[in-house]
Amino acid sequence: MARTKNGDPKKINNGANVGYEAKLWQMADALRGSMDAAEYKHVVLGLIFLKYISDAFEEQHAKLEGQKAQGADPEDQDEYRALNIFWVPPEARWTHLKAQAKQPTIGEIVDDAMAGIERDNPSLKGVLPKDYARPALDKQRLGQIIDLIANIKVGDSESRSKDVLGQVYQYFLKQFALAEGRKGGEFWTPQSVVQLLVEMLEPYKGRVYDPCSGTGGMFVQSVRFIDAHAKGNGNGGKAKGAISIYGQESNYTTWRLARMNLAIRGIDAQIAHGDTFHNDRHPDLRADFILANPHFNDSDWGGDRLRDDKRWQFGKPPASNANFAWVQHIIHHLAPMGLAGFVLANGSMSSNQSGEGEIRKNIIEADLVDCMIALPGQLFYSTQIPACLWFLSRDKSGRSPSPIPMGEGRGEGHRLRDRRGEVLFIDARKLGVMADRTHRELTDDEITRIAQTYHAWRGSPSTSSPSTGEDRDGGEYRDVAGFCKSAPLDEIRKHGHVLSPGRYVGAEAQEDDGEPFEEKMKRLTAMLSEQQAEATKLDAAIAANLKELGYGG
Repeated sequence: MARTKNGDPKKINNGANVGYEAKLWQMADALRGSMDAAEYKHVVLGLIFLKYISDAFEEQHAKLEGQKAQGADPEDQDEYRALNIFWVPPEARWTHLKAQAKQPTIGEIVDDAMAGIERDNPSLKGVLPKDYARPALDKQRLGQIIDLIANIKVGDSESRSKDVLGQVYQYFLKQFALAEGRKGGEFWTPQSVVQLLVEMLEPYKGRVYDPCSGTGGMFVQSVRFIDAHAKGNGNGGKAKGAISIYGQESNYTTWRLARMNLAIRGIDAQIAHGDTFHNDRHPDLRADFILANPHFNDSDWGGDRLRDDKRWQFGKPPASNANFAWVQHIIHHLAPMGLAGFVLANGSMSSNQSGEGEIRKNIIEADLVDCMIALPGQLFYSTQIPACLWFLSRDKSGRSPSPIPMGEGRGEGHRLRDRRGEVLFIDARKLGVMADRTHRELTDDEITRIAQTYHAWRGSPSTSSPSTGEDRDGGEYRDVAGFCKSAPLDEIRKHGHVLSPGRYVGAEAQEDDGEPFEEKMKRLTAMLSEQQAEATKLDAAIAANLKELGYGG
């Protein structure tokens, strides 16, 4: 188990070593003043991104300066692109910005810097914020933020090796989501939920797709998962991954955040901007893995204009709720042996309104549902609506090989168990620890327990530690009362095709205290009699006191 800075082995998945990032956030937030968090987010994150690419550039620029005698040219753009380092023109270099931070024209200077970077790096075209000169933005505060960020190294080789910027960026995204409340949840999925989805699906190889990408957290975690297994953690360093990333995001500013979030990690991805339902930018994609956290119960998705869409194979979703439009969009884009994991509101497991029950029934009868997980409350910043995870599989026969390549340390050619006609139910509502007064997070051990249960049920040879990538024996699956149950389709039919895990896993077994039943009943009955007698005395005393005060009968 990875440890936090204070040595606590019970790591919580907040996406950063709280300390350095928290202090930086506190300083940055103090400069926000009365600016709205949604607006300030783009001010700060844009500058952090600019500092990152400038650090990387200036480190390489210094190296090339020292190699001039050997013919190196520090101003040759190809010298940087060959190393996947963004070219930073003179007007965008951090030394220039810092020198001008106190000038009243600093907003225009930053805008010019962003425009110059986009001009010379086509992959960033249209991604960076360029509205720092607007009158509403306090230029003195902007200069102070630049001075603050100037004191941190985020893009040099040492910082990149430690993913310093990735942790800072992730931590800031989380804090902005908290500050924005409901609105902030539109771009942020709690990292422990993302991590659980990735650990369940294990996207080692193939096409990975998120139809509502947000800031790209699903992709970042997928790449982290692969990296953990490529570094010798329990597999001899043999596990390799090759994934192609596809996504779409309808909110333009969130789409820009996603592009920056992936760019700082060198992740190449085809993230399109547009409405996934009405302008599907990847219409022919058939993905091997789909991970998503769509908006819960979205009533404003324009479903009345898509009544006869080819994606509605299992029934027309109601125009008043997009839940089963998302489910069917995901199924439509699954490859013949594809796997999907996504978040939905709990109502999707049991609702019979507006034909949703019939759609769910048809999906179940098509044997696409692999696993259902009921999540604990208070995980999400955007809503208090209870949530669940759906896992779908196009092929449950066992013919499809495990995504874990055994020939490379963990299973190439390993056939999964034939799971046709079965669904795994996991009730995780009692799991999680409070990360703060109002929000809960799943721990690494809990994520491993859930994922290991699923892998053992599928017949995977092993599972992994989320924090270290270390392999753990998957073991034999068994039902655990109150936690997990493998249910046949006939049992699900008896429950009216409701998929709520609580209906199937039963009650958790109570530990026997060793006291015989007859003795326990005598003891409890005697205790009840004593308490009733005491209550009678108290009632009499209260009545006497009221009578003395003139209120008695």
